Amino acid sequence: MDAILHEQIVALVDAARAEDGGGRDVTSDLLADPSAPAVFDVIVESPGVLAGQVLVEPILRAYAEEGAISHEWSAGVKDGFVIEAGPTCVLTLRGPIGLVLTVERVLLNFLQRLCGIATKTRQFVDAIEGTRAKILDTRKTTPGWRMLEKYAVRCGGGINHRIGLHDAVLIKDNHLYGIEPRRIASAVFEMLNKLQASNNPPKFVEVEADSLDQVEQLLKIVGIDVILLDNFTIDQLAEAVALREREGLADSMSFEASGGVTLDTVAAIAATGVERISVGAITHSAPALSMKLERVQ
Repeated sequence: MDAILHEQIVALVDAARAEDGGGRDVTSDLLADPSAPAVFDVIVESPGVLAGQVLVEPILRAYAEEGAISHEWSAGVKDGFVIEAGPTCVLTLRGPIGLVLTVERVLLNFLQRLCGIATKTRQFVDAIEGTRAKILDTRKTTPGWRMLEKYAVRCGGGINHRIGLHDAVLIKDNHLYGIEPRRIASAVFEMLNKLQASNNPPKFVEVEADSLDQVEQLLKIVGIDVILLDNFTIDQLAEAVALREREGLADSMSFEASGGVTLDTVAAIAATGVERISVGAITHSAPALSMKLERVQ
């Protein structure tokens, strides 16, 4: 995953630089001496969680020869660091004033986005503290940004779900459309039999259930690691957990709650006993964390 993350960072930084004009800054060129040394602080203006340290060096290298802009993180600051209050300096840049101003917006855009995701994730993680549930992301990510956004989720204390369509099986209602309810179990069993011929076994097998009746059927199938309880009410989630307990399957099969999960509802969902709660909002709806670059010398 680290290699894939690095490749994505390089590609995104190159695209961002090209989008901005390939490093040409006609405004900074107007300075009396664009090469004059200057010092800038990156300031986080509100509470949040830091994510994106892995981006800083690749961004600086894309705009300048190695060492032309130096950077230093504030004491104790690392990815996952909780910023209790703003404004807080997290990073200091030193280099030619024109060069630093050229890189400013691209650097902040990346950091703000990833810090926003980490912050949103941490809010959900904190809301279920003390339960056995974990917060997971989804594939509801910005095209081209998936590995970075999933990295930010980890910085916020969340867990990554499948990376894409290639690494895990997730059989959803659309895969089972048109199959009679009484045949769901046999249909899923037939689908899973095809995995025996695969040279690349999936990380896990997950099947979506839309009702308690479907849960009861799916609990009978060997080979399912997770049952996705989609849009279940709190009472239905609790009943599904109780049903699994009665079948003696608590140690061999996990439940994942999904669908419309919010900060107002996530604690009650976790209290039902499900192990996984997937939240699309931590990536697709996370607001950017407010940040700015401020010259100090």
